[in-house]
Amino acid sequence: MNTRSSLQLMLSIAAAFSLTACNAVHDAKAPTPENMAVALDDYLAQRGDLCLSMFDWPADLTEAEAGSGARRAVQFPVMEKLGLVRSTIVEAPKSKENPDGAVKRFELTEDGRKFYKPHPYAARGGEEHANDFCVAHLKREKVVDVQVDAHDAQHPLAVVSYTYQIDPAPWMQDADAQRVFPMIARVIQGAGSLQLRQGFTLEDKGWVPKIGPV
Repeated sequence: MNTRSSLQLMLSIAAAFSLTACNAVHDAKAPTPENMAVALDDYLAQRGDLCLSMFDWPADLTEAEAGSGARRAVQFPVMEKLGLVRSTIVEAPKSKENPDGAVKRFELTEDGRKFYKPHPYAARGGEEHANDFCVAHLKREKVVDVQVDAHDAQHPLAVVSYTYQIDPAPWMQDADAQRVFPMIARVIQGAGSLQLRQGFTLEDKGWVPKIGPV
């Protein structure tokens, strides 16, 4: 084989390897960290708000609930101190929960309404909610790991572990807010080091997020 033929053969081999590599990079269905990062970024852009499951406002606090130390009974007064909600006493039918015939009604202030956002959620019982009170937004920092379950060959599953950046509401810097929302405070403090996980399933158009725990 002459020198010219050898050079052409080498160029052909190099081109073939280059084409194979490009195809691999641009295969949106390959569970690579790069592809999963794109899918995760799309998901977090739409669903990256960290919310409190406070779907409906105004919200009433019964006398029994107020005296029990329940979650809302602890959180609502702090939210009122921070100017996010205001409360009034309104009449209600007398009952075991309301022996005096009154409830404390909390409604969002103008500042509070800034955090009440569209955030569709379907409860296990089928009840659907359009909005929620959201206190932070997550963005991907780095994909750490991708675990693939290919038992279903047509629709394999992938679980992406990632570190994140977070943009919290300014009032979450308040010590009382961190006390009554400890899980939110932990996620804020874990930015850049704590790992979160998100599940995906492979559909015809690529990787689609699975809503719910993984």
